[in-house]
Amino acid sequence: METFPVINMQKLNGEQRGATMELINDACENWGFFELVNHGISIELLDRVERMTKEHYKKCMEQRFKELVASKALEGVQAEVTTMDWESTFFLRHLPQSNISEVPDLDDEYRKVMKEFALKLENLAEELLDLLCENLGLEKGYLKKAFNGTKGPNFGTKVSNYPPCPKPDLIKGLRAHTDAGGIILLFQDDKVSGLQLLKDGQWIDVPPMRHSIVINLGDQLEVITNGKYKSVLHRVIAQTDGNRMSIASFYNPGSDAVIYPAPALVEKEAESKEIYPKFVFDDYMKLYAGLKFQAKEPRFEAMKAMEANVNPGPIATA
Repeated sequence: METFPVINMQKLNGEQRGATMELINDACENWGFFELVNHGISIELLDRVERMTKEHYKKCMEQRFKELVASKALEGVQAEVTTMDWESTFFLRHLPQSNISEVPDLDDEYRKVMKEFALKLENLAEELLDLLCENLGLEKGYLKKAFNGTKGPNFGTKVSNYPPCPKPDLIKGLRAHTDAGGIILLFQDDKVSGLQLLKDGQWIDVPPMRHSIVINLGDQLEVITNGKYKSVLHRVIAQTDGNRMSIASFYNPGSDAVIYPAPALVEKEAESKEIYPKFVFDDYMKLYAGLKFQAKEPRFEAMKAMEANVNPGPIATA
């Protein structure tokens, strides 16, 4: 059994840099996921984020979730539920404009901590994109630039709790999907597991590890790398006991960013013609909203069809 890739970022600063870069490349090519340790975000900040997120759930979200479960009669379901997830969530937007001050029920200290955490994650995301550029042979800053629409990237956080579930065999914490966006940074519970990814036809647990940040790649990086790196199906299995915390931050292209395979990577693989479409990120997100829990390939095909309608017929070149 292959072991889930864990990357020690401290090793990027010494003689083990080459081997560590190779590990990152292998994780991107063969897993679509990896776990970071020594990533530069302080343990004190992570502990504060975890404590305050769990307190906020208890104080503001738990009762609401129980009422939702009661209203949908979910406790007594006999057949598999395929239209909803066993999760309690709220969203924070950081870029291009923060909405943290407008989100209800957050106390000031929690707002401040989540703002600080978001800034650290934004820097880490951009550092990782440059490491990916290095591995892909793209110029430094290429991916960040590719994500920049006229207002820069979109960056937001989904704060989730997965409470104990009486019927985990019938209700998923979160149904299987790939992520639509760019690069995803997850701070997850280190005691209650549940996140799984699909590799070689098998569901594999993403191990909960204290103070680590789990990284996964979204559909946009698959397009830009022309399929060299792939977004991977993942899901959350609900548990009968334990409340799992999950804070996923999505560093995505700007809404009007135009996404297409990097020409350098298309040229590099001359035998594999450009197989991914060119599209505006917001158009992809509109499509994804209705098809999140379906395969990504038809989404790419729909974008190709849209592209063909915009640019009918071959273009004559002199």
